[in-house]
Amino acid sequence: MKVHKQINSDKAPKALGPYSHAMVVGSFLFSSGQIGIDPKTGLIPEGIEAQTLQVIQNLSSVLEEAGSSLRNVVKTTVFLLNMDDFSAMNRIYADFFTEKPARSTVGVKSLPRNVLVEIECIALIP
Repeated sequence: MKVHKQINSDKAPKALGPYSHAMVVGSFLFSSGQIGIDPKTGLIPEGIEAQTLQVIQNLSSVLEEAGSSLRNVVKTTVFLLNMDDFSAMNRIYADFFTEKPARSTVGVKSLPRNVLVEIECIALIP
């Protein structure tokens, strides 16, 4: 018996490796980290604000593919290349995560494709 379902969205950038955009287990979605690649062009916007916005749009597409939304996110993990970008990232983040899910923010040495931010989440599937 399969206890999980793989989620991949055509509206999010293709995975950069052997993984899915998310897995649904029971009524929970566990997303892979999303970076700020525009799924239509394959380009990465410049600056932390533009990248954060694209990351959240990509996460939203994955959630919608699974029948969920940003409103159902219960936990996020934010990976920042530079913690000096925290305030700018946080301003964009706050506009979308209005339910204020639990969050961890971690400063990292590097991220795929030299992006500035990556976000993963856990969400409920209503």
